[in-house]
Amino acid sequence: MNAGARDGAELKFRDPGRARELSAALGRLVQSLGRAPVTLMHVCGTHEQAIARYGLRAGLPPALRVIMGPGCPVCVTDLCEVDEGVALALQGVRIATYGDMVKLPGSSKSLADAQAEGAQVEVVYSATQAVELARASDRPLVFFASGFETTAVATAAIVLAQPPANFSVLSAHKYVPPAMEAVARLPEARVEGFLAAGHAAVITGYGLFEDFAHRHRTPVVVAGFEPLDILAALVKLLEMIRDGDHGVANAYPRCVTRQGNRRAQEALWRVFQAVDGPWRGIGVIPDGNLQMREEWAALDARQRFHIDVSGLKQAAQSQLLRRCLCGKIMVGLVEPTDCPLFGRECLPDSPVGACMVSSEGTCKIWYQYGGRPDLGGTT
Repeated sequence: MNAGARDGAELKFRDPGRARELSAALGRLVQSLGRAPVTLMHVCGTHEQAIARYGLRAGLPPALRVIMGPGCPVCVTDLCEVDEGVALALQGVRIATYGDMVKLPGSSKSLADAQAEGAQVEVVYSATQAVELARASDRPLVFFASGFETTAVATAAIVLAQPPANFSVLSAHKYVPPAMEAVARLPEARVEGFLAAGHAAVITGYGLFEDFAHRHRTPVVVAGFEPLDILAALVKLLEMIRDGDHGVANAYPRCVTRQGNRRAQEALWRVFQAVDGPWRGIGVIPDGNLQMREEWAALDARQRFHIDVSGLKQAAQSQLLRRCLCGKIMVGLVEPTDCPLFGRECLPDSPVGACMVSSEGTCKIWYQYGGRPDLGGTT
């Protein structure tokens, strides 16, 4: 399905006329279902950015809820994982990580706090850049790696490329399909359909979701990231719900295939294995974490260093953090504006919860773009 192509016309993704047609189709489909609200979930921070940036919620029918699930890798990086990075930094080990990870709070400190105490924390934009930093010095360097399947493939590639002896990886990589399982099992979430992230599906293929959709009797549509990509995918998802179709549809065929990128999959699973692990605010998710295989123990920071986090975990959780609703936000039970801290005590410059830290966090996106705007009463 090409979101913007009609009658051989030039493919466009930001055509206002086509957007109005798709929005009208959404209204008709929701009305045909005869119930409200209809709740759909996407699990991708990039989808949330596009929805907010282009004001797509303002054009959705009132009875249609499109919510973000646990699709922000920084947001779901657990306190214990941050504590490991902070402990290594305070031990004098150089840390390289992505920018959003620096301000992410652990049990008592963030990497930014460790940096203020003299630790060497470097911001990188790619796994390759972390390797380059390691090559430029003899000092040990740990790449604190976060992200879902797509980013984990990049980490796997540098591991397979024989990085220097002073380089190692502290993996906080997560695997999204098990998180979708966790949400689907929450009866209070009442999610009737999922939008899957197109960039992750480029790697995994859309066939990965077929068993999930069948078991949970919940359709899945793989979506791209342009406004019309998202609107067209929502239309397809509502059509499947209307027709009782519990399958998988690919609304991003220009990039995604059923099989995915086999070479990337081979690299991913050669380096990593899926293990049970904690997701911040959600709990332990079976097979939700990507752990380096024993074959790569020499490059695994958890195997290579003694990481003592006991001192960091002794600090009592702040009263503010106890009031944070990030966990409920990430499984779609509440919206950012339902949190008493949102836009008050919790701000991008002084985040309390993880959802306000990352550019892919729901709270930060809603704060930046206005969340659920009312443009002429068309919410």
